Amino acid sequence: MRLWLTGMTAIGMVAQMAQAAAPETASIVVHADQSGPQVNRQVFGQFAEHLGHGIYGGIWVGPKSPIPNIHGYRRDVVDALKDIAVPFVRWPGGCFADTYRWRGAIGPQAKRSVLVNSNWGGVTEDNSFGTNEYFGFLDLIGAESYVSANVGSVPAAEVSEWVEYMTSPTGSSLAKERAANGHPAPFKLTYLGLGNELWGCGGNMRAEYAADVTRRYAAFIHPGNGNVFKIASGANGDDYNWTDVMMRDAGKEIDGLTLHYYTIPTGKWAHKGAATGFGEDEWASTLARGLRMEEMVTKHSAVMDKYDPAKRVWLVVDEWGSWYDPAPGSNPGFLVQQNSLRDALLAAETLNIFVKHADRVKMTAIAQMVNVLQAMILTDGAKMVKTPTYYVFQLYKPFQDATQLPIDIKSSWYNKDEWTIPAVSAAAVRGKDGKVHIALANMDPTQPATVSTKLAGLSASSVSGHILTAGATDAINTFDKPDTVVPQAFTGASLKGDALDVTLPPKSVVVLDLQ
Repeated sequence: MRLWLTGMTAIGMVAQMAQAAAPETASIVVHADQSGPQVNRQVFGQFAEHLGHGIYGGIWVGPKSPIPNIHGYRRDVVDALKDIAVPFVRWPGGCFADTYRWRGAIGPQAKRSVLVNSNWGGVTEDNSFGTNEYFGFLDLIGAESYVSANVGSVPAAEVSEWVEYMTSPTGSSLAKERAANGHPAPFKLTYLGLGNELWGCGGNMRAEYAADVTRRYAAFIHPGNGNVFKIASGANGDDYNWTDVMMRDAGKEIDGLTLHYYTIPTGKWAHKGAATGFGEDEWASTLARGLRMEEMVTKHSAVMDKYDPAKRVWLVVDEWGSWYDPAPGSNPGFLVQQNSLRDALLAAETLNIFVKHADRVKMTAIAQMVNVLQAMILTDGAKMVKTPTYYVFQLYKPFQDATQLPIDIKSSWYNKDEWTIPAVSAAAVRGKDGKVHIALANMDPTQPATVSTKLAGLSASSVSGHILTAGATDAINTFDKPDTVVPQAFTGASLKGDALDVTLPPKSVVVLDLQ
């Protein structure tokens, strides 16, 4: 995992449709009489790397810990993740995966290898959370597996043997070793990442060389291992040549191709900006830079379409989210940052982009799940708190495996200094529950937005919903005050026939349910 500089100065450079002090407006047509692609539940995935307290203290405390746990897994974290229906967890990295040796983290705890995590903070890694513990965690939260294999610093045989250890139903030595370690039945390995950031910490490779490496390692993942879904290491931000070369040279050997993009308020690595205490200029720059995801997904998809018009290969955005300067007093290698209402708006606008592009974007992972970057959950000893971003994922639960409904939207423009973006972001689906769900976000931190919506092909009889907002743009949930930014019942929507009128408060995320 690394930083992708955004370099963007403005989005939507067009004439403003309203004065800055006037309420924002938007008109939307939801085509409930049409059906788009399925919004895979994997779009709402998570990422857990051996980084800071993402694993140790965040997920795993060990069975002897005084912190309430289930065989070593934090009970409060497990319960919270179950409540948002986490579809999969990517592990063990990230850059940590690029030096990971799986054998050092299996078997009796006392015999496991102890090493230094040179990627993140130079701390000791005792390997107490390894393959068996990872799959045990997935069982507890009801998630699928996405294992990132090391193809940067180990031979192909080592990756092949790890896959056999996880998946083999035979009486092979590796299968017997897994059984001796407490799991006679094969683990269910759903997704396998063939390396991580091969252009960077995964090996500093050229695209052509990375494609050859991908082909070679993929060749040793045999169908007998359970038809594992193979995901290749894709582009750094807007590197469209990387996508072109990987699709051209390795597209037939893979099932998915990744994209990594982080949102940094300043666009500068040396000083990214603070997670709290920011002004409206950094509120605007963050949300504007976040909208670059639309451009990147569109352009990478177009490149993939050249080689894969049937859209068999998934675009997997398995690292995305905000990245700020480390929290004061923290180990800078632990990537600790607060999570505010601004992050909730960033999450909502990004998820709306993924829903729009559900034909190609089939899987994503926010970075990261616990205690690192744009986390769902923060912990400190026995204390735990859910972040504003957590509650966005909770609001979007009905979007998992729903059917995308095409929408047309015309919005006024929110602008601050050089940043200009649409004031309203939206997405709509028909859920598995049969209801139509509409997500709306007002990006303007000072003005309400009036949204007029036509429901084409839908005559709803009732509307309800929830809103996520707060008094300050940098409002956070703390261990002492965990309910500052939490969903509340929303009463600002009125329905008459096929017309839905909504008034969105400033800086808010709303999800409506119609039936």
